[in-house]
Amino acid sequence: MKKIRLFQSIQAKLVTIYVLLILIAMQLIGVYFVRTLESYFTNEFLVSTDTQASLLANFVAESLAPAPSTEPKPGTPDEKPNADLNEVMNLFALSSSEVQIIDASGIVLASSQPNGQALVGQKTTQIEVIHALQGIKDNQRMFTDIDNIRKMVLAKPIAYGSKVVGAVYVVAKMQTIYDTMSRINNILISGTLIALGLTAVLGVVLTGTITKPIQEITRQATAIAEGNFSWKLRVRGQDEIGQLSHTFNFMMSRLREALSLHEEEKEKLASILANMNDGVIATNEKGHIILMNPRAEQIIGRKEQETVGSGLFELLGISEDEADRYQERGSGSTLLEIDQGDEEPLHVRVTFTSPHHREDGLSGTIAVLQDVTEQEKLERSRREFVANVSHELRTPLTTIKSYLEALDDGAVDDPQLAHRFINVTRNETERMIRLVTDLLHLSRLDSKQAMLSKEETNVPEMLEEVADRFSFQLQQKDIEIDIAIEDGVSHVMLDRDKIDQVLDNLVSNAIKYTPEHGSIRIEARQSAKSSALEVSVKDTGIGIPKKDLARIFERFYRVDKARSRNMGGTGLGLSIAREIIKAHGGTIYLESELNQGTKVTFTLPVKDEERVAG
Repeated sequence: MKKIRLFQSIQAKLVTIYVLLILIAMQLIGVYFVRTLESYFTNEFLVSTDTQASLLANFVAESLAPAPSTEPKPGTPDEKPNADLNEVMNLFALSSSEVQIIDASGIVLASSQPNGQALVGQKTTQIEVIHALQGIKDNQRMFTDIDNIRKMVLAKPIAYGSKVVGAVYVVAKMQTIYDTMSRINNILISGTLIALGLTAVLGVVLTGTITKPIQEITRQATAIAEGNFSWKLRVRGQDEIGQLSHTFNFMMSRLREALSLHEEEKEKLASILANMNDGVIATNEKGHIILMNPRAEQIIGRKEQETVGSGLFELLGISEDEADRYQERGSGSTLLEIDQGDEEPLHVRVTFTSPHHREDGLSGTIAVLQDVTEQEKLERSRREFVANVSHELRTPLTTIKSYLEALDDGAVDDPQLAHRFINVTRNETERMIRLVTDLLHLSRLDSKQAMLSKEETNVPEMLEEVADRFSFQLQQKDIEIDIAIEDGVSHVMLDRDKIDQVLDNLVSNAIKYTPEHGSIRIEARQSAKSSALEVSVKDTGIGIPKKDLARIFERFYRVDKARSRNMGGTGLGLSIAREIIKAHGGTIYLESELNQGTKVTFTLPVKDEERVAG
């Protein structure tokens, strides 16, 4: 069961405090007033009763005095004094007090109440009367009678001269005093209740001037927490509450500006992270991933939702010792190789940075993932290119040097041997010239120095001339060549010399790697996807393994290096062909299956003014 909590609002607490203060003040004042008033009334009643008793004692003293001639016997009342006493008692007959006149022997001589007449002539035994007959003046006592009425007993000695001749015994009811006090108490209670009610009403009204602004501030703070900054507190005065409202409005405006700036910076950061070419992974102080941008997802191959909460170094496959070194230094970098399944692995450079806070120390780690696969490929290609060029030049130069040394050693004197050595030297020299020429040509294409000289070219005629140029090689290996030109393909604007170089290279490779009695097919058609000329050269040769397809257009790359070199190739033909097609704005790709043949296709885009004519 939910526990009920009282006084959860400041207003209820303040009103309760005000009511309790008033209640305590009224109680203290009421108790003091009632006690003082009760003491006053009691004292006044005692003084009044004592005064009446003293007056009565003085009045009847002479009546009770013994006659000078004869002394009456004790217990024998004198008729004349009794008659005087009865007349005096008639004065007290209407009073609520009972007054008795007692002689020196303790005999009741007269009573003011009718029901007290039975006591007349009898001896009283009241202790107060006994003390009064002994001459003691202060004899009073208050008590509660059997009928639950408060009474006061008073006995006054009656002195005649120096002799006590009797006593006045008074039994006075004090009910009027307590009735008066009861009415006064009722008035005080009513006043207290009225005061408490007025205090509660005024407390609610007055505390509302305090709690209402606080409630407005609370509502505004809740709205701010929910992102609503449209409200503004009303400043009701220049007191502390007004100053608080003014300060809160100022704080809200500054907070709105800060949040707006924060949102702008957050959007900028999110935009930067989303469009970065490098991957970014952020972790908390425990090393758990809390953020990963889209590029990092691509590099790692996992979504951010899958990696949040996992360890960064475990995800990247970094050992604990190496991770500890990075965290101790606060920064560092390493090169990772990420497996891509059937595809070529990615080479990723990971740079770690660990920002620190002044109070909390290490606040996490930021890892920047840079895909350097292409750079590694370029670096590897550069190394291989230098090695290949060196090797391609070294081999013929070594051959030429050895044959020249042989001629110098005397082979020049043998005409037949000298002639053969010179032919070998000439062939190696021509091979080097072809290699250097291809390198220069490729260099000009790379540097965009080779300008295209486009002219209107008849495509069927161009393809027929290619077949004619290789007719002798085709006849030697008994290879059939077929040219298929789609209807509508006729004239195209292109650089005839460079495209002839591409076709010569493709047809030459097809002849080299196609065994005897094979076939070559050259096709030209208009691309189905765009208005581009699509030319393909297909053979039934030895084909290319799948592992080599991705690198077939690299410079100096050979599937079978020894066989290609023996056939006179430089390893730059396909690279030059690719650069020429790229210069025309087209694409070239290769499809091959081992022992089934190879098909090389290139496309040449045709603009509206250069559209293929039918």
